Amino acid sequence: MLRYSSFLTLSLWCCIAAVGQASSGAGASGDKNFAAEARLAELTVAAHGGQKFREMQSLVVSGSVEITTSAFPQAIPASFVTIFAGEKYRLEINNPFQPLKQAYDGTQTVSSLPGGFTLPPINRLGLPILQQLGKQGFIVTPLPEEKKKKRGFRMTSPEGFFTDFYLEDKTDKIRSYDATYVMSGRTVTTSVEIDKLRLVDGVLLPEKYAQRFNTEQFTVYASFKAKDIVVNSAVKDTVFKTLE
Repeated sequence: MLRYSSFLTLSLWCCIAAVGQASSGAGASGDKNFAAEARLAELTVAAHGGQKFREMQSLVVSGSVEITTSAFPQAIPASFVTIFAGEKYRLEINNPFQPLKQAYDGTQTVSSLPGGFTLPPINRLGLPILQQLGKQGFIVTPLPEEKKKKRGFRMTSPEGFFTDFYLEDKTDKIRSYDATYVMSGRTVTTSVEIDKLRLVDGVLLPEKYAQRFNTEQFTVYASFKAKDIVVNSAVKDTVFKTLE
């Protein structure tokens, strides 16, 4: 049971917090060579709320998630909470085996995982990184050659974390995204398919989505369903400083 619990713990964390890490590449969002992709990114921001999306000060999402793996196909029920406020974030996953928490207060990351282990920052994945469009060091480039048949773009953070976004043809809304990074010397990929969006205070946000997480050893599947999505609520700084 201990081995199973440890495996599930790692799987759950990777699934909720997986982000891409790679070299930042060349070309800023305003460079002439990438004007088409920069325009596409602007259209995507507009489709998800425009200025209200850009100026969102905080986001609190809570709900349920079911986890399955290639090794253990039986669904494991859990609940999740993510809290974003600027560069600060907190995530929690409550499951039958071991509650998981990670928080970043803008300077320091604290985690409930043993040995000081943490995963890449969750505010550099998906919509949180898109909110940084136009800011210094955040780069928009074309999709890699093998993905050129898809309509979308890549966005990379100053630290080198990236997300590849794929868009609906008629609406410019995000239908899916994926990323690749390296953890403990192994290549990891993650992909997200958005099934349902919810409009909250003028901002269009994922309500129901599925995530697939692949390592060289196993695959994890997670189905997320948000129950409560709250935009621009007051969030105390203490939320990000400790795991209490």
